[in-house]
Amino acid sequence: MLFILLTFTALFWMITAIDTYRGLALLHALEKEAPVRQVGKISVIVPARNEENHIEKSISSQLNQTYRQVEWILVNDRSTDQTGEQMERLAEKDHRVRVIHISKLPPGWLGKNYALYRGARAASGNVYLFTDADVIYEPDLLAKAAGYMKRMKIDHLTVSPDLQSKSFLLKGFVSFFLFGFSYYKRPWSANRDRSKSGMGIGAFNMITKTAYQQIGSHEAIRLRPDDDLQLGMHVKKYGLRQRMATAKSMLKVEWYPNIIEALKGLEKNAFAGLHYSYLFTFAAMSGVFISQVLPFLAIFSPDPNTAAMAWVCIGAIMAVYIPITRRLTSYSSFHALLFPVSAILFIIAVLRAALLTMVRGGVKWRGTIYPLKELKKKS
Repeated sequence: MLFILLTFTALFWMITAIDTYRGLALLHALEKEAPVRQVGKISVIVPARNEENHIEKSISSQLNQTYRQVEWILVNDRSTDQTGEQMERLAEKDHRVRVIHISKLPPGWLGKNYALYRGARAASGNVYLFTDADVIYEPDLLAKAAGYMKRMKIDHLTVSPDLQSKSFLLKGFVSFFLFGFSYYKRPWSANRDRSKSGMGIGAFNMITKTAYQQIGSHEAIRLRPDDDLQLGMHVKKYGLRQRMATAKSMLKVEWYPNIIEALKGLEKNAFAGLHYSYLFTFAAMSGVFISQVLPFLAIFSPDPNTAAMAWVCIGAIMAVYIPITRRLTSYSSFHALLFPVSAILFIIAVLRAALLTMVRGGVKWRGTIYPLKELKKKS
């Protein structure tokens, strides 16, 4: 029975590996793009809540862009630290920066989504860039992104950053997360115009003003914790053109400072990605265990055929894992050694998110609890 299960698992990963190789070839590296200097005004909208340790460094890197037709709208989302004051100092130093302070969250909104919505309403550009307050930009990034949008004649561009991590364990977990996200969501499908699959990444979501208005703005996704992904999915839903690209050497962000914070951070999106379904969560995590943990246990089987098939499974898994890690990160492939540990940590993180949501009656994020009944209405 175990041999048959491993055989089907190996076939699954072999098929996935073929799709992965084809899919990764569709991702353009922005480093190769020719920069442009003028295609219209870009409005960079940056929401922030309690980001005093990151925002000045992040915005300073953005203000250093070679593309000059840019305005920055910084939205202070009810911060209780010095974030708002730092925003105001940035505005005093550079006339291109404007600050919006939000003191109260209206009913029916998640904090970040409302901050993005308010920022877009204040924007005067013909292209919007939604980004986070802890992302570091290289000087030519906007010029190259704008050039790529113009050349490809697209409505929406999302860019995958290099996720900076300090520890070996955290790098292994990040690599596993990207692996799991990639085979589950197949993000490269966004680059196929006939595909209905959409993609959005919080570090860099650039969209034309007309497209943003057509998809209903952030008001259409006001209760989605995965706002970045949902924005991209709505672009495809409305039949608009979209591309996902990479910029490993030009766009950097520290995902989480340590593994504990990473597990906490998944509280917001992990359960939402499984449609707030406890049954679906149990089925998905069972699938992860069978397909990604069980082969590493089965190599110790006393049956030589079963043990051999387990090694075939592991080889097929690595044929998916290693190309994704190399294409989307600057990490060494040695983190593959942590694969089964990372898989178990991921299962714990998702189950933890589901249980905490059940106990709390909703999702807690940055000090605010959003009721599950309300979130399900917009899931």
